[in-house]
Amino acid sequence: MAENNIQLTSTISQDNTLTLALQAIDIPQPGADEVIVRIEAAPLNPSDLGVMFSVADMAKATQSGTETRPVISADIAAKFMPSVKTRVGKATAVGNEGAGTVIAAGSSPAAQALMGKTVAVIGGGTFRQYIAANVRSCLVHTDGTTAKQAASSFVNPLTVLSMVETMRAEGHKAIIHAAAASNLGQMLNRVCIADGIDLINIVRKDEQETLLREMGAKYIVNSSRDSFLADLTAAIIETGATIAFDPIGGGQLTSDILSCMEVAAARDMTEHSIYGSDIFKQVYIYGALDRGPITLNRSFGFAWAVSGFLLFNILGKFSPDTVVAMRQRVADEITTTFASHYTHEVTLAEVLQLRAMAAYGKQATGEKYLITPQG
Repeated sequence: MAENNIQLTSTISQDNTLTLALQAIDIPQPGADEVIVRIEAAPLNPSDLGVMFSVADMAKATQSGTETRPVISADIAAKFMPSVKTRVGKATAVGNEGAGTVIAAGSSPAAQALMGKTVAVIGGGTFRQYIAANVRSCLVHTDGTTAKQAASSFVNPLTVLSMVETMRAEGHKAIIHAAAASNLGQMLNRVCIADGIDLINIVRKDEQETLLREMGAKYIVNSSRDSFLADLTAAIIETGATIAFDPIGGGQLTSDILSCMEVAAARDMTEHSIYGSDIFKQVYIYGALDRGPITLNRSFGFAWAVSGFLLFNILGKFSPDTVVAMRQRVADEITTTFASHYTHEVTLAEVLQLRAMAAYGKQATGEKYLITPQG
């Protein structure tokens, strides 16, 4: 086993400073039900940026340290410090998921069975070279699946399957999804095609529309066009969609979706009601690409809800058998339905370069970073 282990940490100090650095730590020893995974690939997800950057002003961040051990520093406005008081003085390990090879295992049969296997892991701190993981948090992949292919096995795939499961559980029959050309959006499109579910894809650019069209998407609406609201309403009328998932959050897109749902529902009303239609309309916010206020222009009656959608909370609502089946589907279809595509590969040191941070910090659709901790 290697002698060194490096992890990426995010620390907030009492002087209102955020520090990102690479920390040398020991390679852990596995407990009875644990394995040691050599992390070979880890995706940089939007949720990771929340831990990395917290509430710091990254636009004015500075870089110091060395080429192999860079250090990033950024200021935090005093008004935000109370919201992060539990993080002060603690070096928080970054990274929600990753994949690699099991190089050591605990004494239990379940752990021993994973020796030499390619596994994906979830649970935090995956932006490091070696990690200890409980066997229950590992997803074993078939022989021949690479760590790069397996890296995004949890956050995006399970979010997609949780969206579909939520749609079914709540009695909806079609889905609306914003920022639909993202890696997650492409997965959702493939799942909905395979499962026979109507999906309305909201995009912002012509090339995103072309991409999804070539993937077989039937309903695509472009939010940058003047006809957007009319196009969205027409698609809702055709599909009967009454549930939407929005990773953007801020602005008025949520309001526009609800309004278009209401227009579609009101077509079947025979009598006017000041309370609007009785068709329930649900929008889930599962991201914060726009951290501004969510603006709701109340033109959609009273039968509606806007809620947060967090993967780990949602998974807790499903039966264990359902979650096991979801995980197995991901493993079976990781190179097809749930394939991820990365535009950039960076080492741990390269993650902490101001130029790279400015790029991946934009969270642009179609831009996906993969970290290779082994260099």
